[in-house]
Amino acid sequence: MGSRSPPTVFQRIETISAPSDARGRSKAVALMASGTMVSRVLGFARTALLAVAIGSTTAVADIFEKANVIPTIIFMLLAGGIFNVVLVPQLIKASQAADRGSAYTSKLITLTVVVMALATALLTLLAGPIIQALSSGWTPQQVALGTAFAYWCMPQVFFYGVYAVVGQALNAHSRFGAYMWAPVLNNVVQIGVIGAFIFLFGAYRADGQQFETWSSQQTWLLAGGSTLGIALQALVLFIPLMRTGLHIRPDFGWRGMGLRHVGKIAAWTLASMTVGNIASLIYGRIVSGATAARAQLPDGGAGVPGEYALNTSQLITVLPHSIFALSLATVLFNELSSHFAKKERDLIAPALARGLKTTAVPILFATVAFIVLAGPVGRIFGGTSANAVESGAAIGQLLLLTTLGLPFKSVHFFLIRVFYAEEDTKTPMLIQTIIAVIGLIVAFIMAFTVPPLQIAFAMALLYGVTNVLSAIIAHFLVVRRYGDYGVASVVDTYLRIGWIAVISGVVGAGVLYLLGGFTHGFAWDSILTAIVSIVVVGLVMAVVYIVLLKRSAVPELDEFLGPLARRIPNLARASRARR
Repeated sequence: MGSRSPPTVFQRIETISAPSDARGRSKAVALMASGTMVSRVLGFARTALLAVAIGSTTAVADIFEKANVIPTIIFMLLAGGIFNVVLVPQLIKASQAADRGSAYTSKLITLTVVVMALATALLTLLAGPIIQALSSGWTPQQVALGTAFAYWCMPQVFFYGVYAVVGQALNAHSRFGAYMWAPVLNNVVQIGVIGAFIFLFGAYRADGQQFETWSSQQTWLLAGGSTLGIALQALVLFIPLMRTGLHIRPDFGWRGMGLRHVGKIAAWTLASMTVGNIASLIYGRIVSGATAARAQLPDGGAGVPGEYALNTSQLITVLPHSIFALSLATVLFNELSSHFAKKERDLIAPALARGLKTTAVPILFATVAFIVLAGPVGRIFGGTSANAVESGAAIGQLLLLTTLGLPFKSVHFFLIRVFYAEEDTKTPMLIQTIIAVIGLIVAFIMAFTVPPLQIAFAMALLYGVTNVLSAIIAHFLVVRRYGDYGVASVVDTYLRIGWIAVISGVVGAGVLYLLGGFTHGFAWDSILTAIVSIVVVGLVMAVVYIVLLKRSAVPELDEFLGPLARRIPNLARASRARR
């Protein structure tokens, strides 16, 4: 069923790009993981601070979110797959040349700067039509503000391209840290810009005059500051690039770079990314109808979520998947790839089952924790205005809906690693296309049947449902090609761990009740009290969860905590040795 790529390209990537020893690999992974974690935390801080500045269920918040997200999606649509899939093997191969890839990297960076500059200039000129095409029901004033934001945000496309190509060049020379830590600088800059915005213009007050009194100075500070962060994120990578010893210079001799050959190999992956990003743009257009509808309400629709609130709930939900499932799946992918290379197909099923069972430990706990703590988590991103509680409650409701698909998102992610490990990129693309088509059909039906004031809730539910469908389709395709991978045992594990997670959730809900989490008490008073409540409830739930897993002798707990537990004694011995 799948279309397989020649193994030499992908094997060369894995062999050349990985550090030569286990210690080097561990150090690289730890450096990248720490950069990702710090960036995520700062990203949450930035999102919460932005809600303080402009609100989270306001017209300005939705309009800015639209203008600020479009460059990211357009970049991924036009070139993201090329940078992440097509160029990596070429850079790695070039790094083995006598000049360590200086000539090829120079050509590639020059090509990127020229192409992305032209594309960005064209997109900036078309900012108005793009905003109009990707919004639904917006008034001329809303479109005008969205266009003004887009003029300042669209140059991000250029800097995303520079960041991607320079970052991949660094990765090809095993300089992994800078690429993963550069977004930290971006978030720090944006936090500073938003802080300056609040200092100069004040926090959002929910007085109903935000849109009417919005100034051009507020536009360029907010949107320009966002682009400044992306620009610095890209430009700072030239410092470690120069330290690699590569001699980078403008080089327009692009013929013979070999992009067409590798592009054909990665065609299915590129097609999959294209389908997914087009669907994202259309989903955003449908949800934007809430922005126009909210303006018709007497109170401005404080509790009506739009694109900003929906994207925030998605940002929150994906965190445990990014931290736990992605890390575990990376290890699983290497193991599966090794089995396929050695033609050990009988070991594929046990490895996959073990990976799925292990990820159940963190993901099921995170799912229940989000369900219990949806309100206080939403309150963190509700801002500080008079309607902060209503806005936080709206985000919390969205979080509940998107969380329902979290375990299935991780299951799907694990299952398609099998196809990628066998170098089949066609099957994952087919799954992505099927889900995108189903999702778009349902989304268009909702656009005509669901009131705009409820469209964000409907879309959040759709996100959860499509995650479930993705896992089901991937399951059947894996079983069809590789046979039963111990599904009954995997389901039994999820049920056993799931019940323990539910028990910990019940205990956590009791503690949250005492903190006023269900009565708009202490947990809802402010962002700080919400954070305190989350920490207290989360710790109680975690202790109950781990104790019950231990007493139930769930082997997956040791599988998940084993590497950490083994490292703690080593760290203690090292600390004593230093003293």
